[in-house]
Amino acid sequence: MLLGTWNLENLYRPGGPSGPKDKAAYEAKLAALAAVVTALDPDVLGVQEVGEPEALADLLETVGGTWHAALSAHPDGRGIRVGVISRTPLEVLADTRAYPARLRPVQADDSGATSDGSGRGFLAVQTVTPAGPLRVAVAHLKSKLLSYPGDRFFPRDEGERARYGAYALYRRAAEATALRALADDLLAGDGRERDVAVLGDLNDEVQAATTQILLGPPGSELGTRGFETPDQGDAARLWDVAPLIPAERRYSRINSGRRELIDHVLTSHRLVHRLTSAGTGTGTDAGPGSREELRLPSVGLDPAARRNEPGSDHAPVWVRID
Repeated sequence: MLLGTWNLENLYRPGGPSGPKDKAAYEAKLAALAAVVTALDPDVLGVQEVGEPEALADLLETVGGTWHAALSAHPDGRGIRVGVISRTPLEVLADTRAYPARLRPVQADDSGATSDGSGRGFLAVQTVTPAGPLRVAVAHLKSKLLSYPGDRFFPRDEGERARYGAYALYRRAAEATALRALADDLLAGDGRERDVAVLGDLNDEVQAATTQILLGPPGSELGTRGFETPDQGDAARLWDVAPLIPAERRYSRINSGRRELIDHVLTSHRLVHRLTSAGTGTGTDAGPGSREELRLPSVGLDPAARRNEPGSDHAPVWVRID
């Protein structure tokens, strides 16, 4: 089975404020996305930045074959949301943006306004694979890309930049805490026997504090001496598959020329010991200079700059499971 996650980058039908300007640009985007899905051939794929359900339906029609899809009913202010596509039927277990009961709202801007839940909903589904039931949570955490009052992407001064960087971090940490609470529900204290995965664009790298919140009890990370030693944390722990990705491919986006792995696959104890490989891209997307390089654009501070570009600015992240 191949399980993965992919940020589709603003999947809207043409004509709206965030979608491609015309039908030709939209069809080029669908064709580029469909080529990746076809080459990747996933069994279950978490997706982010679905702007319209109809656009996802257009994509799956372009890919062809039989697909099942589920989307969160909680988009953000721009209308983007998370979802799952699967070769097998999906049962929605949860669709929520709520913070855990004891976590208070966090400051969101200079006015003192607060955020009392995640900007985009978390979706949890179950599907029955040939290996048995699989529970999956999909998320898209608050971006490190900062926006300022008046729809600005550039600060008035360094003080404003620092404050809004802190607000974004508060929100991403709170969202990571809420996602971990959902993972706890899916694991139900039985990660040794349950197949559970958390997929998504976490908008930070492996060692970031917000990513680490999701792992649960520390210890036993892939590549460490403790990995093969059972302990009491195994029932609640999640493992980030990043160490299994070849080092030269261990990135899913290029930000201002810098490679970063901000899209993640986290798995329960039962799943992590059945992983046979992990990667980014599709294996058919090597650049002209090296068979090991991903063909990804380098993105900057203005998210509107790629409005009419085909494909996505992210690479899929995936694992194969025995």
